[in-house]
Amino acid sequence: MPRKSAPAKPARKAADSSRSDGAGKPRRRDAEVLDAAADIFYERGYATATVQDVADSLGMLKGSLYYYIDSKEDLLYRLLVEIHDGVDEVLVGVEAAEGLSAIEQLELYVKRTVEYNAHNLKKISVYYHDIDQLTGPRRKEILARRRTHEDHVTKLIIQAQADGDAVADLDAKLLSNCVFATVIWMYRWYRPGRGTSAEELAEACSQFARYGLRGNTPRPTARRSASRAAATA
Repeated sequence: MPRKSAPAKPARKAADSSRSDGAGKPRRRDAEVLDAAADIFYERGYATATVQDVADSLGMLKGSLYYYIDSKEDLLYRLLVEIHDGVDEVLVGVEAAEGLSAIEQLELYVKRTVEYNAHNLKKISVYYHDIDQLTGPRRKEILARRRTHEDHVTKLIIQAQADGDAVADLDAKLLSNCVFATVIWMYRWYRPGRGTSAEELAEACSQFARYGLRGNTPRPTARRSASRAAATA
């Protein structure tokens, strides 16, 4: 999509200033633009969706939509920033919780993140389907924000291993990836209103993560050793 020419820069500045009111909150129309983009990208995929599609869903001219955005990628970037603002709040809240062990912090993180994801299902789906469509510094920024969460969960697992609350003979980064699989992949199959509430889902995922990390089942290495012994007996 062609970007606006130099004379249009003042309009972009006006759009930027319109994105927040005196309290710093997004204005209603700006939020509506992002919500409409999320719906269109979710239904059609970012690659095939157009700015015209978003404008049509809002009942406005495409030229009017450019008052709020610079490009289609701008829409995607702002959607992903919004998602990270939300999950960053989750992380800050978990870090502020007092009197919790590492495994309890991890359980709380999974629970609150799954709740957030379940209540923002379309935007989360767009995030994981289309993050690689971002380019340059924007993509680096979003990936850096993601790594903050990955590093935090890995550190919690390392501490839980030291506390005896998580299996100690498996790599913490590997276990972290397993935890995030629980948190993330529900967007592929969870559908609200089909028997399981967001809160029930979050509770199930948090319990699965906590007790899965305990490692009370036989280790893969132990099973392999047993198989070798049987084969050579």
